Amino acid sequence: MTFTPRTPRVVAARRLQRRRDRDQTGRFLAEGPQAVRSALSAGAVLELFGTPAALQRYADLAAQSPAVSPVTDEALAALAETVQPQGLVAVCEQVDVPLGDALAKRPRLVAVVAEVRDPGNAGTVLRTADAAGAGAVVFAGDAVDPYNGKCVRASAGSVFHLDVIRSPLGVAEQLREAGLQVLATTGSGADDLDSLLDDGVLGAPTAWLFGSEAHGLPESLLAAADRKVRVPIYGGAESLNLAAAAAVCLYASARAQR
Repeated sequence: MTFTPRTPRVVAARRLQRRRDRDQTGRFLAEGPQAVRSALSAGAVLELFGTPAALQRYADLAAQSPAVSPVTDEALAALAETVQPQGLVAVCEQVDVPLGDALAKRPRLVAVVAEVRDPGNAGTVLRTADAAGAGAVVFAGDAVDPYNGKCVRASAGSVFHLDVIRSPLGVAEQLREAGLQVLATTGSGADDLDSLLDDGVLGAPTAWLFGSEAHGLPESLLAAADRKVRVPIYGGAESLNLAAAAAVCLYASARAQR
């Protein structure tokens, strides 16, 4: 039996495109073979929807899934949020953990996205933090839902690889108590990233605070940080976007810590 867009299970899964339904159920959608593979490795998949062709092509993924539901192309298109879906969409359990639990693992590198509303940027920071070897990413204050479809896609599976935390804005003290220095990124920072790298400051366990491109970091977080750090601009550009700045800072720490 192949499910259609009107099949109740497809209808229920499609509702997870809305934040309200994701919050109520503790579930979300992961689209495409790369995300599904990461979700399966994390034990987060509850049900895998796929077109017959995709289930055949990715038979290894289907074999690992606890429940497999073949769907028509129309049903898959309804579940997917991309223009050219790759034939697989998984219903997954949300994987976020409390901040205290994540910090108890003593991560040496943490990224905090504070009130960042753009899902593409937030997902890219997740992916970059994962690549740089960070242990956790904190979505602080009124930030985008980490399980927003665009955020999950931009993370390219990394949402399943490290600890994802949703917390209130005031996280600096808890981060410091866990042995992390708290560095806030700002264009007007007193400290220069290159100088901190040269002076060996970045070799210590670090939490980086990143704000939205439109508004920067909230004043309360800037005030709570141990240092305010600017990324040096050598050319004519006014600034870096959030994802690029996060990549530069996180990789500077990753290099120093190694």
